Amino acid sequence: MFAVRDLTLEVQDGEFFILLGPSGCGKTTALRIAAGLEEPSTGSIYIGDRAVTDVAAKDRDLAMVFQSYALYPHMTVHDNIAFGLRMRKYTKSEIDSLVRETAATLGIDSLLKRRPGELSGGQRQRVALGRAIVRRPQAFLMDEPLSNLDSKMRVQMRAELIRLHRDLSATFIYVTHDQVEAMTMGERVAVLDGGELQQVGHPQEVYDRPANLFVASFIGSPAMNFLDAEPAHVDGQPGLQTADGFVALPEERWQGEAARSVVIGIRPEHLVPQDGAGGEFAASFEGKVDLVESLGSEQHVTVVLAHGSLVARLPAAPRLQDGSALRLAVEAKHLHLFDTESRRRIGS
Repeated sequence: MFAVRDLTLEVQDGEFFILLGPSGCGKTTALRIAAGLEEPSTGSIYIGDRAVTDVAAKDRDLAMVFQSYALYPHMTVHDNIAFGLRMRKYTKSEIDSLVRETAATLGIDSLLKRRPGELSGGQRQRVALGRAIVRRPQAFLMDEPLSNLDSKMRVQMRAELIRLHRDLSATFIYVTHDQVEAMTMGERVAVLDGGELQQVGHPQEVYDRPANLFVASFIGSPAMNFLDAEPAHVDGQPGLQTADGFVALPEERWQGEAARSVVIGIRPEHLVPQDGAGGEFAASFEGKVDLVESLGSEQHVTVVLAHGSLVARLPAAPRLQDGSALRLAVEAKHLHLFDTESRRRIGS
């Protein structure tokens, strides 16, 4: 058994780097290994040019922010932030100056005399950040620090972390299972599954060109639609035959792999209602509306086909009704192809 296998990552100085994946994928283990809280069975860890594989956690000059805040309940906010500085024998005047400067940066300077039990979740998270920031480490390691906050506070704290990263010009390595956090905060994202690295890249690149079926299914909300297909020709037109229709597609898209079974991926936002007037569509699928989820500015519509279903992300108006007939179409440029056996992306 392994928690993380053959993981090789290089985080640039000053980068906001995200480790993203579902529970149990190994992202927290990777972070704890970097912090020195877990010992790797093989491999090396470097901070800059310094090998730290065998260096104790306290000597790596890293600061970790935990999901649970890990604040001392009997201490004031001031003393919680100051704790690490006291352990490193800073003078009282140095401690007071650094704590007040850090608290002002985080907007909690009016809370310094309170204890954690008197604070909201967002305030406690700022204190935990302050304790990490105050000693200006080489890098900040953050393990799902926003997961205990409500949705409104998470949005606010995401913005604050982005500003904090910009102001500090520091290296952030941030663990999350939340793709929204990854897409909005990260300069690069590493997607993990089953202890193995699946893809690394800019968030938009990972979204637009997922390396395999796992990444395609994990990134995006609503999730990507998938259709099993076989290469076929209809009326001399090359393409892919699915259980619910033919998809016209030039053979160049397979790059010489046209004999293989493939999986077609379609993002919900790329499915559009077809009014029968034709258009430059690669395929259209007819079915009945099974579920309409209204989100105010848009609606997510589940359409049941003869052999499967599709979810489309459509404008709020006109609002569709359950049971109504709907034909959805997609352009060839929006189709993602994956090899059925290897599950890897095919072509561009």
